[in-house]
Amino acid sequence: MINLIIMAKCLSSIYVVGHVVEGDFLRGIIAMPARKALEKEKIDSLEKLSDYSEKEIMELHGFGKNTIEKLKIYMKENHVSFKNN
Repeated sequence: MINLIIMAKCLSSIYVVGHVVEGDFLRGIIAMPARKALEKEKIDSLEKLSDYSEKEIMELHGFGKNTIEKLKIYMKENHVSFKNN
């Protein structure tokens, strides 16, 4: 019985290390409606986001001036920017 408990603990820690939660991209940076809009467009990384212009992202549901400003600050901190129009 003890062996089963030890094995379960080992397996769960392996699972947690390799586990990536979907929908976590930009969590804590921008609000859920904007994150869902990005998810709908299959934008799940800063690299993919940089393939879009600021204007294109502003057209998505959930994006306004505040959200774009937060996003631009975060992107700048990570040395990424929107593509030029």
